[in-house]
Amino acid sequence: MPELRKDPVIGRWVIIATERGKRPTDFASEPTGPTSSFCPFCEGNEDKTPPEIMAYRNAGTGPNKPGWRLRVVPNKFPALQIEGSLDKRGEGIYDRMHGIGAHEVIIETPEHHLTLTELPSEHIQNVLWAYRDRMADLKRDTRFTYGMIFKNVGKTAGASLEHTHSQIIVLPTVPRTVADEMRGSKTFFDYRGRCIFCDMIRQELDTGTRIVLDGEEFVAFEPYAARFPFETWILPKRHASHYENLQRLVVEELAYCLKTTLLKIEKALNMPAYNYIVHTTPFENPEIEHYHWHIEIIPRLTKVAGFEWGTGFYINPVPPESAAEFLRNTQVH
Repeated sequence: MPELRKDPVIGRWVIIATERGKRPTDFASEPTGPTSSFCPFCEGNEDKTPPEIMAYRNAGTGPNKPGWRLRVVPNKFPALQIEGSLDKRGEGIYDRMHGIGAHEVIIETPEHHLTLTELPSEHIQNVLWAYRDRMADLKRDTRFTYGMIFKNVGKTAGASLEHTHSQIIVLPTVPRTVADEMRGSKTFFDYRGRCIFCDMIRQELDTGTRIVLDGEEFVAFEPYAARFPFETWILPKRHASHYENLQRLVVEELAYCLKTTLLKIEKALNMPAYNYIVHTTPFENPEIEHYHWHIEIIPRLTKVAGFEWGTGFYINPVPPESAAEFLRNTQVH
């Protein structure tokens, strides 16, 4: 069984995932175009994945059979285990618990050779709604505290299969990065009485120098203190703290914003590997005024080396203002 262990100095939890040591490595490759390698995510290979948890299917088709447009399945090599109790305990100065959580894969299309950005916007809406569906369902399990939605594209970004997919890992504790964000935003709110993210949106729209895409409901921009070249955030303009409370009426624009931003990054930077992550409020919190869900897109253009690991400082060689202008002027339609 996997285990969570807490660093006693800074309070960071680490997953000791012994089961993932059994993962096959022969599928690991960069997405470089068509391949003849076997893919368990392709239509017709439904029996090669764990049984589906959820699927958007064509009428008249049954579970774990062809005819699906999107499938959600448990990760075959999960970082955490769904069954069991947390069994929190101490070991001298150390804290640990069983590695209980959920690890799911969203297979975004049955078509092997299509990337997310090659899917119609209507299909990307299904992907975003599947995130919402699964988060809302997993939130009901009182053992779980936080849901992390993420996508890895390219080997250097951590993708082991080229068939386009995303993942959800649900944890029994709040990740330190999210806890730090929430603590900082709460401090700002207590002092100013406003959401720091809402203020950021207003200021970025006023100055315009770091804006990549400005829509009616969503905005994409390069953050002022971007850690990485072409790091891009997408935020809803209206305050919202929980991704799982996403409303149908805005999903269409979110799909357009995400697709267009990713297309700009792909065209401007020659198809880089990248990650995107949905930052949202922990399950246990009600709708709150000081935190704002958002998507962070990180193209993998530089490597984190000794200085960054040793100090927590990041060296970004591209000013976010220059990156924003370059992406803003990249035509994709």
